[in-house]
Amino acid sequence: MGKHSKIAVIGAGAWGTTLALHAARQGLKTQLWARSEEVTRKINEERENPSFLPGAKLAGALSATSSPEEAMLGAELIIWVVPSHGLRQVARKLLPHLEPGALQVSASKGIEDESFRTMTQVLLEESPVPTLVGALSGPSFAKEVALGLPTAVTLGMESVAAAKEVQSLLSTPTFRLYTTADWLGVELGGALKNVYAIAAGICDGLEMGLNARAAFLTRALSEMTRFATVLGAHPLTLSGLSGMGDLLLTATGELSRNRRVGLRIGRGESLDSILEGRRDVAEGVKNAKSVWGMAQKLKVSVPVAREVYRTLYEGKNPRQGMVDLLTRRLKDEFRPEILEESLR
Repeated sequence: MGKHSKIAVIGAGAWGTTLALHAARQGLKTQLWARSEEVTRKINEERENPSFLPGAKLAGALSATSSPEEAMLGAELIIWVVPSHGLRQVARKLLPHLEPGALQVSASKGIEDESFRTMTQVLLEESPVPTLVGALSGPSFAKEVALGLPTAVTLGMESVAAAKEVQSLLSTPTFRLYTTADWLGVELGGALKNVYAIAAGICDGLEMGLNARAAFLTRALSEMTRFATVLGAHPLTLSGLSGMGDLLLTATGELSRNRRVGLRIGRGESLDSILEGRRDVAEGVKNAKSVWGMAQKLKVSVPVAREVYRTLYEGKNPRQGMVDLLTRRLKDEFRPEILEESLR
């Protein structure tokens, strides 16, 4: 795979359009698949995606299509940027046209409801031929990447050689791509942080102060790490870009959709009124349900995620949820045996 390879980016939301734009700026032949033919037309004719990335002029090497066959034809790298709840449905349309030997990367962040599959697992299940699938995640607001501002993300792939290929292809001085073999940790960090960004937004919406926000983020990272390691991820991955880095950005950045949802809930608005008429997706809303369901199945303690779920789906008063978190049974921050082991 080299500079003459074709890249297919599946999903023309803000992040999908931005990743396609980034690839096209490097002179790579890039095709963006959009469900909407109107979005496709505007990209091809007006060189802009005003619905999801207004103001960004799209590079000449980028084209758009709504045809599954055209998008996948000759693509050596497929980057999936579809909302997590719709990924399987879209994959079933496009993956029958997967080229043998093509690499796939999921930049979709979430856990499928009911099946509790991660996005890479969904792609592996739906792929008709053997394929390598990785996960791309990290602190990366689409608007800032589109503007060319410095950004660092992580690509997790079981194949080190394949990860290095993608790293070499997409890295630039302002878009630094790290690699790791812990694809599961990368993927879980990207999915889980959206739920905790809603919690941080609720905390700020309730005007609980900066001390409380810092405490919630610290405990959120602890929960994320506990959850991910039970599933087999490495704890260090959660302290990196795709864990702590993405959590800090999404929970505090003004461009964060998940944080904005939490802020409005903390200020007294209902979830239905917040979501009404939105075209963009706050992944944490749907993933609060799948994370809580999965945590119960795994018997993992995730009190912050539990309160987010109860606030969103059971109508619990958000202030009461915060009070319940702060008045739980007192305990050690770390289990004594863990500290003893680390000091040996």
